[in-house]
Amino acid sequence: MAGLGVGIGWRSELDLTIERMDGVDFLEVVAENVKPARLPESLRVLRARGLTVIPHGVSLGIGGAEPPSPARLAHLAACAEVLDAPLVSEHLAFVRGGGLEAGHLLPVPRTRASLRVVTENVRRAQDALPVPLALENVAAIFGWPEDELTEAEFLAELVERTGVGLLIDVANLYTNQVNLGLPAVAALDALPLDHLAYAHVAGGYEHDGIWHDTHTTTAPQAVLDLLTELCARVTPPGVLLEWDDEYPSDAVLAGELSRIRAAMALAGERR
Repeated sequence: MAGLGVGIGWRSELDLTIERMDGVDFLEVVAENVKPARLPESLRVLRARGLTVIPHGVSLGIGGAEPPSPARLAHLAACAEVLDAPLVSEHLAFVRGGGLEAGHLLPVPRTRASLRVVTENVRRAQDALPVPLALENVAAIFGWPEDELTEAEFLAELVERTGVGLLIDVANLYTNQVNLGLPAVAALDALPLDHLAYAHVAGGYEHDGIWHDTHTTTAPQAVLDLLTELCARVTPPGVLLEWDDEYPSDAVLAGELSRIRAAMALAGERR
């Protein structure tokens, strides 16, 4: 995939900020927040400037037992087409079952049986989309007791079976290390990074020993250190900052993009 650079998640609250910021190379927009027939004016302006925009889904539920919704897939496809996007990204997550919505991006049970179901769901999604699909690892505060595989092993087998791309969220790896004791660097070593589409960086906070991946504050240095570790193993096509609420000043956001670039450059110095 062609290089995307360093980007930021487009939110309507940040539209003017992003339009006037220097150093933004690409964007990601939550697909459920836009209507392909009536794109926000800001996205049209930024697209006209030549910025790549990637639709990022949060509700497909590709990790559920039921096949992904044709209507949700059609929406993702329409977003990709109107944005002329090079790919679509979603989460490897469970979000609904039996007509009930979880309200969160929950981890998928990492069993062989689950892997077979998710593989078929991914293939259905790939067949319905006009561009490649990349799946994101999720943040978790619990693991399923019947898990047979690590998250990295599950993703690696899924990639081998489907060729799906990976959206590696280093903040989510950090979350799972803090909350579940899953070593983040070991996960990077086990993931098929040759299928990396791009990466996410975000901030959060700790409360009573639990890390909450809130996307509402600057990324801790430990997350940026993981980005450096990722970049020491592979050159990411792109790295994107997520910020979803409690929006800061333009200067803070620009500073976060600079911190991301510095973390990436540090990996190059170590080679």
